[in-house]
Parts: sequence; structure tokens; C-alpha cells
Amino acid sequence: MNAMTLSPLFRRSIGFDRLNDLFEQAVHNDAPSYPPYNVEKHGDNDYRIAVATAGFAEEELDVNVENRVLTITGGRGEQDSDTSGVTYLHRGIAKRAFRLSFRLDENIEIQGAKLENGLLMVDLLRVVPEQQRARQIPINTGRHALSDFSDQKTRAESGETVSA
Repeated sequence: MNAMTLSPLFRRSIGFDRLNDLFEQAVHNDAPSYPPYNVEKHGDNDYRIAVATAGFAEEELDVNVENRVLTITGGRGEQDSDTSGVTYLHRGIAKRAFRLSFRLDENIEIQGAKLENGLLMVDLLRVVPEQQRARQIPINTGRHALSDFSDQKTRAESGETVSA
């Protein structure tokens, strides 16, 4: 297999070094096929992860977040074919243990989780801090250049009077 690097993509990008790590991790890890799940976007900042958990009771499911990694696990219940006295002629509903992990952005908050109609739904909200929101930068002509400010600071530190 050829080694893939995304370095050329990041030559004009600043602060996206973790994105390269995420791409490399995605290439090396296979996506789990059980249980099936959807990652949905509802609006600009609302997300939902829906996991098909048919046959699992609420007590058999866990949703945890640690170090910005959302982990959803499902374990086998106490009741199995040996203890219930049921003999399965065909067992097409898989109820095996699973573990799904999702890496979350630092601005994603978990709003809650609910189990409804065999689907475990985890609601997420992206909360963008004020300093990260898009803003318009005014262009002012006739203002001091950066070198003018540094000259004024140098003169102020040496004790000279500075006028703006």
C-alpha cells in the first residue's frame, strides 16, 4: 500500500495539523459495520447520531464522552437462548456486543440521548465561541501601520513622549 500524505494540502493552511492525523487514522481504520448507524445534520449547528439497537434494552446501552471521543456501547443482556428455554430455528436479529466511537470537535456538546423504536439517538450541538465566529474586518485607510505602532512603543519604553 502506498503511503499517503496530505502535506501539500496544508501548505496554505494554518492550524489544521490535527486534520491530517484524522485523515490518516481514517485510512488505517475500518469502519464498523455493526450496528448500522446514521450521522445526520439538522440545521447549521444541530447533529444527530442514530444507531440501530433493535433488541437492546436501555440498561444494556451506554453513551460516554471522554477526551472528545463519544463512545456508544451495547452489551449482551442476561437473557440468552440457554436461560430462556427458547430454541431458535433462525436467529436473524443480531444482538451481539458492540462499540462505536466518534471523535468530536472541541465545539461539539452532547445534548442528550434517547432510545425510541429500536433507535438510540444522540443529539449534538455545535457551539461556536464568539472569537471563532465569522466577522467582518473593517479596512481603514490612513491609519497607522504596524511598524508605526512598534516605533511608538519603543519610544514610550525609552521615556520619550508619544503623540498619536
